[in-house]
Amino acid sequence: QVQLVESGGGLVQAGGSLRLSCAASGRFFSNYVMAWFRQAPGKERDVVAAIARSGGNTHYSDSVKERFTISRDNAKNTVYLQMNSLKPEDTAVYYCAADRGWNTQVIYTTRSAYAYWGQGTQVTVSS
Repeated sequence: QVQLVESGGGLVQAGGSLRLSCAASGRFFSNYVMAWFRQAPGKERDVVAAIARSGGNTHYSDSVKERFTISRDNAKNTVYLQMNSLKPEDTAVYYCAADRGWNTQVIYTTRSAYAYWGQGTQVTVSS
C-alpha cells in the first residue's frame, strides 16, 4: 500500500508556472505507475499526465501537451508535475494517483485504473 501527499499548489497569474510534488510513503515506489489528474468544479476528474515505473514512457492530455511535464525520482519516492504557460482553464484541484504497473513501461490513463489517491492540491490561475 502507498500513501500520497501532494504539495505545490497555489494562486498564479496566467502565463506563470507552478511545480506540483507528490511524495509517496510505503515500499517499492518504483513498482507503481504514477499520474496526475485534475477536477474543476462541476466537471469530471480527468487525467493530466501519467508516467511509467521507469519514467521512460509518459502520457499527456491534449490540453496540456507542450506546457506540462511529468517526471519522477524513484530514489526520493516523488513524482512531479511542472506546469508552464498556465491558463485560467487549468484551474482545478490536482490529484496524484498510483497503482502497480505490471511492467516498467505500462501507463494507465483512466481514473478507474488507480487504487491510491492523494488528498488533492488547489491550483488557481487568474486572468
